[in-house]
Amino acid sequence: MPKTKLQGVVFGFLMSVTMAYGMEVYNVALKEGGLSWMTNRVFRDALLEAAYMWLLVFLFSNLWGNRLGHALAERICREEDGPFLRTVFLSACTVLVMCPTMSLVAAVLFSVFLGGGSWSQLPAYWVGTVLKNFPMALLWNLFAAGPITRLLFRRLFARQLAA
Repeated sequence: MPKTKLQGVVFGFLMSVTMAYGMEVYNVALKEGGLSWMTNRVFRDALLEAAYMWLLVFLFSNLWGNRLGHALAERICREEDGPFLRTVFLSACTVLVMCPTMSLVAAVLFSVFLGGGSWSQLPAYWVGTVLKNFPMALLWNLFAAGPITRLLFRRLFARQLAA
């Protein structure tokens, strides 16, 4: 979708914010006792954590997440697959790279530094975080963050995309 460097940065910003906030809502709800314990406070607490996590998502996606995701999707997709299927493959492959990356960040931040856990247990924290977050990250990206980001992007760049 993005055609210029500026459009790519804006698209990356929007995707980083929507992914970070959605995943923080999910993780804060789980910390509070599970999704059946959802309260309005979960949305506020998630906003506080997403306020800095989106920066890390943006950084890591630009350093390697998007490149590796695109490379994986290119190996799977064929020309005849069409734009919808190509978008699905690209989203899924990007999540395949970014979920383990951000799960490692979360394991270090929330299990070791803030959680008082042990560095020796980091591999276990990381694997547990990936297993907990991957299904939600994939679904959130495919059905919420991706469509919301593309909608906002199309509205922001309607004139440039029409030209």
